Amino acid sequence: MEYTGSSFTAWLQADHPDLLPFGRAPLAAPWGQPQGGGSGAGTLAPHGTTILAMTYGGGVLMAGDRRATMGNVIASRHIEKVYPADSYSVLGVAGTAGIALDVMRLFQVELEHYEKIEGTLLSLEGKANRLGAMVRDNLPRAVQGLAVLPLFAGYDTTRAVGRIFSYDVTGGRYEEIEHHTVGSGSAFARGALKKLWRPHLTEEEAVRVAVESLFDAADDDAATGGPDAIRRLWPVIMTVGSAGHRRIPEHQLAEVCESVLAARSAVGREA
Repeated sequence: MEYTGSSFTAWLQADHPDLLPFGRAPLAAPWGQPQGGGSGAGTLAPHGTTILAMTYGGGVLMAGDRRATMGNVIASRHIEKVYPADSYSVLGVAGTAGIALDVMRLFQVELEHYEKIEGTLLSLEGKANRLGAMVRDNLPRAVQGLAVLPLFAGYDTTRAVGRIFSYDVTGGRYEEIEHHTVGSGSAFARGALKKLWRPHLTEEEAVRVAVESLFDAADDDAATGGPDAIRRLWPVIMTVGSAGHRRIPEHQLAEVCESVLAARSAVGREA
């Protein structure tokens, strides 16, 4: 217990590095492939896909589909990729699902530990920087094909605005303006956001835009799961504003998704 700072991750790195998601022994290469080959290791684990975030009049919204894939197989239709990080921020995880979820849980503990030690919340900039350091620590596994690409968003209480941060595989942090997407369906979701997003959306309007964008991503990207009316599976959508984070309830999402489905079905019949 020599480390006395406020970072839980730094304490683990000093005393128990084997407990970190990126501190375990390197993976063995699949039979018949060279050690360190990214493509082989990456295809053995489920991957989470499309995440999007956008600002709106009251703060920031983040949404993710529910599908995880393993090669050409659907590994799960129920995975959740958007989580609260703390009271005023949310985290979306794309990439290798198992490592991404471990990093997400570690980040939650990191922020909670800081609050207990320091007696105050870490600033939004500080949260974004600490998450970047975690992504950088995962670089050796990313080279093996086990990358984690988070999308981070929160409500900046000092500026009273929602802010969005994206990352590259080396932990580079970039602040995004208006909206951003990550994952295999990101290009299609971003195209929809460019057409549908506008400044000062209400929360209800932002939820509709998110659902429309995920519909477009699922329409063109096989790894992205669209809203499933048969199984009653809807995206996970969270908002963050001056009152903290809020998960959009299932019944509200069902109404929005079914409205979008009905509108698109009507257009198809007319065509």
